[in-house]
Amino acid sequence: MRRLPPLNALRVFEVAVRAGSYARAGTELGLTHGAVSRQVAALEAWLGQRLFVRVGRRMVATPAARVFAAETSLAFDRLTAAAEACGRPQAPRVLRVSAPTTFAMRWLIPRLDRFRAARPETEVVVATTTTLQDALRGGFDLAVRRGPEPWPQHRAVPFLTEADTLVASPALLRSRPLTRPGDLDGRVLLGTETRPDDWGAWLAAAGAARPGQVRRRVFDHFFVTLQAVEDGAGLGIGPFPVLDRAVADGRLAVPFPEIRVARPGYFALIPFDADKTPALAAFTDWLVAEGAAPALTIPR
Repeated sequence: MRRLPPLNALRVFEVAVRAGSYARAGTELGLTHGAVSRQVAALEAWLGQRLFVRVGRRMVATPAARVFAAETSLAFDRLTAAAEACGRPQAPRVLRVSAPTTFAMRWLIPRLDRFRAARPETEVVVATTTTLQDALRGGFDLAVRRGPEPWPQHRAVPFLTEADTLVASPALLRSRPLTRPGDLDGRVLLGTETRPDDWGAWLAAAGAARPGQVRRRVFDHFFVTLQAVEDGAGLGIGPFPVLDRAVADGRLAVPFPEIRVARPGYFALIPFDADKTPALAAFTDWLVAEGAAPALTIPR
């Protein structure tokens, strides 16, 4: 018989190393901090060595533990692949995707029906984030983020380029048309705290001076700013092709579509120690295909 370590403790240990803390591992597994600690202690007793050491208030994996966790993840990947191959064909597969809120609302979620049609056995659960600094702390199979960034723990797959331009509600432009890029005096310019240079970059691309007589309104999150633009509260700067559908549906208009500011593109991030399931591979390929699809023609 094989002398195997306690498998449940091994599973908890692998998640604790990948998540970076007992607390986050507990959240992912539905366990208390104490339960995670006990499972790790059981594995340490079986192995006869420490796997985590205390650094300040945190428990940090030792170098040996990180190597062991990587090998454990590979073994779990093989076990998952075998289960996928031998499991019930109609059993649902859950794929957890983390994405920025605006991207999820405006680009990803409206397209998910196409993926579901191709992979009806896979359920995609989307969790949104508005604080990108804390965005890569476990709890997902794939994350969508802007890049390129240093992501040493993830395989990064580029799939969508993006550019900004001026947007407004059609009703607002009908009541007061914009005839040239610099014609912004007396307008309300809407901005976002997390995107402070949107207007400056667009005005530079347009070759227009900063207007003197304007009112500024700044919101904390970009999806709030976009809603204010659609409601006719003022002019905004918006990303394409993320907002293609809003233009096609008549919720937004683009008065100067030729004036664009390139932005960092989107990447699919797959943790190196994630379960490499067929569903995850299919979803990654689908993102690449959707990102390569022709963009909608943007009317003025």
